[in-house]
Amino acid sequence: MRIDPLLRALSEPTRLRIMRLLAHMELAVGELAQVLDQSQPRVSRHIKILCDAGLAERRKEGSWVFLRIAVSEQGKSSLGTAAANLLAIGERDDSQFAARCAEDRRHLAAIRAGREASAEAYFARHAAEWDTLRRLHGADEPVEAALLGALEGEAIGGLLDVGTGTGRMAQLLSERAGRVTALDKSPEMLRIARARLQGLPADKLDLVQGDFTALPFAPDAFDTVLFHQVLHFAQDPAVVLGEAARVLRPGGRIAVVDLAAHEREELRERHAHARLGFSDEQMMAHLASAGLTPAEPVALPGDPLTVKIWTARRDGVTARPEYRETV
Repeated sequence: MRIDPLLRALSEPTRLRIMRLLAHMELAVGELAQVLDQSQPRVSRHIKILCDAGLAERRKEGSWVFLRIAVSEQGKSSLGTAAANLLAIGERDDSQFAARCAEDRRHLAAIRAGREASAEAYFARHAAEWDTLRRLHGADEPVEAALLGALEGEAIGGLLDVGTGTGRMAQLLSERAGRVTALDKSPEMLRIARARLQGLPADKLDLVQGDFTALPFAPDAFDTVLFHQVLHFAQDPAVVLGEAARVLRPGGRIAVVDLAAHEREELRERHAHARLGFSDEQMMAHLASAGLTPAEPVALPGDPLTVKIWTARRDGVTARPEYRETV
């Protein structure tokens, strides 16, 4: 990060407003234009300047482009930390700027409402499908309680929720996690997750579009990796678990929540399941081949299908419980 472009980027009032909005939550370009009441091309020009200065980051998600703040008051870059502190102090001590920022944040209510309406419309379109799958999997509450129990005893730390879907599991574990990264291949599902998770602090949440066969993260990036009803979509589960092990820190844990082996062919035909569940032997072999040490699985018998929770640890030093950056 260089000081000249940084100072030039912060010399314009709209860009200061954008930075304070992004400190509150990740926003699409169109959403920023709506809050600022400016044209999208004009907002895009401001965004380019902020990104070129290293103050913000773009992330493409399908046909949408989302923006997130790239500096924080506790960041690694001294210049970035100074910029974030300056903006926070400016809002605190400059009453006119504070009033403008407060008004901008009030407009975020419309953004939140729009995201929630989109999520509700999606569930209305797919209600029959969700109801069918819920009946097969059984009640959510016992599975969620068992997962929390399986992960009890140490901090979750940096969490990667692979195939986050609606974001429910990321939400469930967020209070015990230092930082949450929710990944999904589907832009539409990420928009659903964003609506659910938009109450989390901007500096605690990343929503990332990506494929579980080639995770877009550096090695040793996370303390906990979760697959909740996701691995049965994998053509080669061993490859997917190998990728998860790659991004897991030494001493970190993987948790897989999925169906025990079954013979319900309609899940393959109607819901694109590549695997009809997993036996303990299959899962233990996959985990071991990824360099992980499995623990005793947990079974939650249902009617008609049984849900299993398999956990495993990457060999190495014990994961530190405090928060660490994931990227």
